[in-house]
Amino acid sequence: MPCPTTVSYLVSCGLSPAIAAARKIRIKDTDKADAVCALLREYGFSEAEVTRTVGNDPMLLTFDPDRILRPKLDFIIHSLGFPPRMIAAEPHILARSLDKHLAPCIDFLRGILGTEDKLRLAVSRIPRALMADVDNCMRPVVEAFRRHGLPEESISKLLFIHLGVVMMPLKRIAEAFEDLKELGMCSKETNFLYAFRVMCSLKKETWRRKVALYQSFGVSEDVLIRAFKTQPTMLLASEEAIKKKVRFFQDTLKLDLSRVIQQPMVLSVSLENCVKPRCAVLSILIRKGKLERKPNLIPALVTNAKIFSERFVLKHADDVPDVVKAFEGKIKFKGFTDQELNFLNLK
Repeated sequence: MPCPTTVSYLVSCGLSPAIAAARKIRIKDTDKADAVCALLREYGFSEAEVTRTVGNDPMLLTFDPDRILRPKLDFIIHSLGFPPRMIAAEPHILARSLDKHLAPCIDFLRGILGTEDKLRLAVSRIPRALMADVDNCMRPVVEAFRRHGLPEESISKLLFIHLGVVMMPLKRIAEAFEDLKELGMCSKETNFLYAFRVMCSLKKETWRRKVALYQSFGVSEDVLIRAFKTQPTMLLASEEAIKKKVRFFQDTLKLDLSRVIQQPMVLSVSLENCVKPRCAVLSILIRKGKLERKPNLIPALVTNAKIFSERFVLKHADDVPDVVKAFEGKIKFKGFTDQELNFLNLK
């Protein structure tokens, strides 16, 4: 049976009764728990971040706030400059030893990444990487990259792109290198590091299912592999997301998939947050007669957001304020009319 006092306290911290009841801890000293929450607020945690921190690791409420937690918060927030939200996302790092674990991890990663800015960005994206042990995980992984021929600059870039690789089993790393070699990719290619990240993220069965899914839409394996080499992240999307994107391009935009896959970046960007809002903007501008030249549709969908905004949104915001709403996703795209499709350059 959950301890009623513990459940009551966790609920007071913002957790739902059901979640609180499921936590297998006993809070014997609520004064200590109060002091832990007060300490988090002292270091700039918002109430939502305190709730998230406690919810993700309620055992922290049993720690001595000044002896155990304060030195780690000083190190992570004051010395390194990480925001409280990073700790709230992975509060288990506060349970690790400062001198024996956290400091050595940071020193090792700093030596690979090179700058404080890169260190902060990489760790902030994947804070759970700080749970990895230097001698048992991080160093063997980096040594494995060296054995497979990655130069130091590429290793640094790979860890910056996806710090989670430091937690990968050595067997999976070797398999990923072998899989990419079978696809005809070498470590000197521009997109190799991104392809490696994707390959490590996918189980072989998942890879096979995604290849089969594209084949079901008429894309040959050779064409798909060429597209993957150009834009590896296209295969990070879930199978359901791939289906939605393909059907949208085929059914709503009337595009042949063989044409779409020649510019595979469009299969990597978000359908709801990028493609549809931009289509809505173009639809409004065509309908209002504001475009003198036919825009190339697919390049417009994948171009830098700043460039798209300057060309199609800010330029027309005063005359056609709806383009701002459309770009923000507040006006839903329902499809191009035949007249609008005829105006667009679909090549």
